[in-house]
Amino acid sequence: MQDEQRWTRSLQGFVVLNLQKMASKEKPRIAIILSASAEWKTALSEFNNTLVVPSPIGDHFTATLAGRSCLFFHGGWGKVSAAAGTQYIIDHWQPDLIINIGTCGGFEGLVSVGEVILASETVIYDIIERMGNPRKAIEHYTTRIDLSFLRKLYPHPVKIGRLVSADQDIDPTMVTSLSTDFSTVAADWESGAIAWTATRNSTRVLILRTVSDLVSPAGGELYDQGDFHDRAREVMLPLLQSLPAWIECALHG
Repeated sequence: MQDEQRWTRSLQGFVVLNLQKMASKEKPRIAIILSASAEWKTALSEFNNTLVVPSPIGDHFTATLAGRSCLFFHGGWGKVSAAAGTQYIIDHWQPDLIINIGTCGGFEGLVSVGEVILASETVIYDIIERMGNPRKAIEHYTTRIDLSFLRKLYPHPVKIGRLVSADQDIDPTMVTSLSTDFSTVAADWESGAIAWTATRNSTRVLILRTVSDLVSPAGGELYDQGDFHDRAREVMLPLLQSLPAWIECALHG
């Protein structure tokens, strides 16, 4: 029995190693990061018949968009996975462009479900500094994104502005302060970490987040009810389908 288990593990290791080698041959120059499981599953269903390869950080596959080989990478949810996944991609594939697409929560009355936020700046707001200037701590993880490489006109209607990130869904009691203090209309979990890591590596980054749900001081429309996975699929599909046009927009700016 032990010999059989050892043989099975060896075979699995051999298969994974060769899948990784096959996937790395093309060296895709564009990497597309998806974070939440619902976003990743939507991409898998949209680009079916793909070879999904595991890695220590997240699964990935390649697909041809706009005539170019693109890496789709499941970076995972939260800042830790987002930063690790971004660095892993840069170290292994050295992409010319990283695109992060996904969902975000919007502030009710300031944005609508289905609107796409094109991030010009990201802020990580769940940093608490009690022994120094808290504003400096926030500024350290604030990333201004150069969008000058994008060609006008954009292929999809967008709202350009700041996205704020934290390892939490939007706290209804913070909606007013977040929108006022940071002049933003939406928040997510990962974009701040992705933008910060990519910028530190001098890698161009494009972040497109579609509003999946609305939060007000009274609560969130999908909190404790509704199905985020269904909503995520609904709003993600148009964004996934517009990816080839965004790639053309980015490479021919």
